[in-house]
Amino acid sequence: MSLMLLDTASLYFRAFFGVPDSLRSPRGEPVNAVRGLLDTIAWLITEHGPDRMVACWDDDWRPAFRVEAIPSYKAHRVADEAAGTEEVPEGLSPQVPVIVDVLAALGIARVGAPGYEADDVIGTLTEREVRRARTAPGTPPPGVDIVTGDRDLFQLVDDDDGVRVLYPARGVRDPDVVDQARLAEKYAVPTGQAYADMATLRGDPSDGLPGVPGIGEKTAAKLLDRYGDLAGILRARDDESDKGLTATQRKRLVEAADYLAVAPRVVQVARDAPLPAVGGTLPMAPQDDIALEALTERWGIRSSVKRVLDALAERSVEARPRDGSAGRG
Repeated sequence: MSLMLLDTASLYFRAFFGVPDSLRSPRGEPVNAVRGLLDTIAWLITEHGPDRMVACWDDDWRPAFRVEAIPSYKAHRVADEAAGTEEVPEGLSPQVPVIVDVLAALGIARVGAPGYEADDVIGTLTEREVRRARTAPGTPPPGVDIVTGDRDLFQLVDDDDGVRVLYPARGVRDPDVVDQARLAEKYAVPTGQAYADMATLRGDPSDGLPGVPGIGEKTAAKLLDRYGDLAGILRARDDESDKGLTATQRKRLVEAADYLAVAPRVVQVARDAPLPAVGGTLPMAPQDDIALEALTERWGIRSSVKRVLDALAERSVEARPRDGSAGRG
C-alpha cells in the first residue's frame, strides 16, 4: 500500500507565498496558506492516488542536537533567541493552528516528534516502511512518495526500496520526480546517500551550513565519483601518498576537519525519531463532521475543503475494486 509523506511546513510556506493573500476569512483574516495546502492535498490524492498519507510536522524546527554540532544551523532564521522561535511571516502564523484543526477534522494523519524536524519524521517513517517490506518475503517495494520543497530529503531516494521525492520546482502540480536517474542527471551522484555526502561538502547557506570552502557541488560530485563516499574522501585527505586530491583540495579538507567531523550528523535525517505507530490510511469520510463544518464556516474555506472531500470520495471508490494497491501517478 503506497505511502505519501508531506513535508507540511514546506508546503504551507509555499502556499502562503504562492496563493494571493486576498483570500480571506469572513472576518478578513488571510487563509491563503490554509486553502493552498488543502488544494495541494486534494490534487495529490487525485493525481497520485496514495493509499496512505501523513502530514509530517516540525515539532522542533531547530533541534538541539543539530545546533550543538553546528551553532550556525538555521541561526539566521531565529526570531526570538530566548524563546528559540522561528521567523515566520506575520500573516502565516495564525493560519498554522487552523491547518492543524482542519487536518484533524478531516482525519488526515499529522505526526511530529519532540526535538525533531519534519525531515526526521519523514526519514523515520520511510525507514519503517522499507524495513517492513524487507522483512516480509515476497513483498514488493512499498512505494513511498515524499512531497517537499526541501532538497535535503533527496538523500532518502532509493529505487530499490521504491522511495522517491516529488519536488515542486515549477509548482506542486508539475513536480520534478526525483529518483536515482534524476540525481545522476542533475547532480552527478548515483544514490540518495551520495547526495547527502555531496550536500555535506557543498554546505547550504540557507540552513547555516558552511560546507568546505572552495568545494562546490560539481567538485564534490567528482570527488565522490573517485572515492565512493565521504569516508573515502577523508581517508584520501589523511593519506599523503594519495595523488587523487590536489594540494589545494587537501588543504581545504584539512582546514574544514572540525566541520566535517560533525556535519554528517546535522545533514543526515534521523531514521529513529520516537514516533508512535502511524497508519495514515486515507479516511473515507471526515473524522469529525461537526468540527469540519464549523471550521469551514468560520474560515470561509468551503471550496478547498470540498476539493479534499471529493478527492477522498473518488479515491475511496477507485480503491474498492482493487487489491489495495494504488498507482503512483
